[in-house]
Amino acid sequence: MLKTLVVMILAITAGAVGDIFLTLGMKSFGDLSTKGVREMIELAFRAMTTPKLIIGTMLQAVYFGLWLAVLSWEDLSVALPMQALNYVIVAFLSQWYLGESVTLMRWSGIVIICIGVGLVTRSSVA
Repeated sequence: MLKTLVVMILAITAGAVGDIFLTLGMKSFGDLSTKGVREMIELAFRAMTTPKLIIGTMLQAVYFGLWLAVLSWEDLSVALPMQALNYVIVAFLSQWYLGESVTLMRWSGIVIICIGVGLVTRSSVA
C-alpha cells in the first residue's frame, strides 16, 4: 500500500502541475469560443510550440505512465478514489499560483472528499 500511495502522490502531483501549465498556456490564447475556424487552426499550430503547453503535456504523460503502473498492481476500486487527492493539489496550486479564489465552501468539499478517500484506502488494508 505504501508503494501505491507514493506513486499516486507523484502521479497526482505531476498531473496537477501539468494542469497548471496547460491552463497558463491556454489562457494566453484567450477565450476559444470567440474564435473562428481559421483562427482555431492557427492557434492549434501555435499551441504545438508553446512552451507551457509542451511542459503541461509532458507532465500529463508522466502522470499517465505512473497511473498505468499503479493499475498494474492495485485494485481499481482503491486506486481510482485516490486520484481525488488531485483536488487538494489543484485547489492549492490554483489559489497560490493562478490567483484563483478557493472559498471555504470549496475547501470544505475537498476535505469531505479526502475523508472518503481515506475510508476507501483504509478498507483495502483491512
